[in-house]
Amino acid sequence: MTSSIRLLYRFALVAGIGLSAVAGTSTASAQSRTEPIRIFVGFPAGGSSDVIARALANGMQQELGRTVVVENRPGAGGQIAALALKTSPPDGTALFLSNSHTTAIVPLTMAKVGFDPVKDFQPIALVAINPDVLASSVAVSPGATDVSSYAKWAIANPDRASIGVPAADSAPEFAAAIIGRVTGAKLTVVPYRGDQPIALDLVGGHLSAGVGSVGTLIQHARSGKIKLLAVNGTRRLALLPDVPTFSEQGIAGYEEVMITGLYAPAGMSAELAKAYTQAVSKVVASKEYADHMSQLGITPQFGSAAELGERTRNALRAYAKMMQDAGRTPVGQ
Repeated sequence: MTSSIRLLYRFALVAGIGLSAVAGTSTASAQSRTEPIRIFVGFPAGGSSDVIARALANGMQQELGRTVVVENRPGAGGQIAALALKTSPPDGTALFLSNSHTTAIVPLTMAKVGFDPVKDFQPIALVAINPDVLASSVAVSPGATDVSSYAKWAIANPDRASIGVPAADSAPEFAAAIIGRVTGAKLTVVPYRGDQPIALDLVGGHLSAGVGSVGTLIQHARSGKIKLLAVNGTRRLALLPDVPTFSEQGIAGYEEVMITGLYAPAGMSAELAKAYTQAVSKVVASKEYADHMSQLGITPQFGSAAELGERTRNALRAYAKMMQDAGRTPVGQ
């Protein structure tokens, strides 16, 4: 074989390999655009995170013209779903719908959480805020109308002063500790799995008080079986104009409101992330989404990818301070 023929052969071989690689990349890219988009949720079906995720999935499916499905991967405060996102390729086929319990509290309370919400997740959009309320059982402490009157009752009845929280190592648990410290009441904290069983035990007279989401507790307040005493955040809710905030009642440190956002694995292309953000913005702005969320006591609120990233970082700082106010030390501090 002459040297010129050998050169031509090598050129053809290299070109063939290059074309094959390009073809393979194009095929993989095309597949990622046709595969279903999975939204991981770290909590069971039926909870507020699941409801938000399914509303988003329906809307995004229409906006993007692609199948969007919700995958519930409950456990460890959302950690299992978070790890599933971290190990997924950033090709747009995997997303994570998470509240700030998973992205801002779990990293502060678990020594080996396995993910960094700032480095490992790429923010797509803020989609909702979900304030918590303190509620008392009318059957157990009928005279409680605010934090002060409940605390006085709890001081007089220490053996009955139980307060339910949706999970151990959660913002409601820290809030209960702060309430006890500020008012002098000795409250027995009872961790549950979610706030629905808290509502049922408040109605049944098995708890004196509980902290949970507005959407779960408001229906029982409307029936007169529980009393809403305080809401977290920096201002009262339009849905509950007569319920004062914790800070209005002298309980500082519970101003941070639980947020819910949509995240992708770090490394997603800017073009694809922008397309997803735009689709989410249209869904959150829709009347269907707003009405559905409002009925559940969830406030629909869109925020850009940059805003979600900033609020995630701010939440880490706010909950670290809240833990310290509750007498707890954040992991690594």
